[in-house]
Amino acid sequence: MQEKEGKYIFGVVKVGDKGQIVIPRDARKIYDIKPGDALLVLGDQKGMAMLKTEVFQSAIDKAMEGLPK
Repeated sequence: MQEKEGKYIFGVVKVGDKGQIVIPRDARKIYDIKPGDALLVLGDQKGMAMLKTEVFQSAIDKAMEGLPK
């Protein structure tokens, strides 16, 4: 794993026959990803990103704080 100012390169993973990947151990440890956790997959023309759904929900909750109900 390479790290530069909080940014990481965990290495290369291969996509299996069923479209599955293995998240590298170091990444699972740093981001506290455990079996059964839900991950949101985002993407654009340049690539993809994954984040735990609870992190995304936390950001949505924070953005909605000042809005009327």
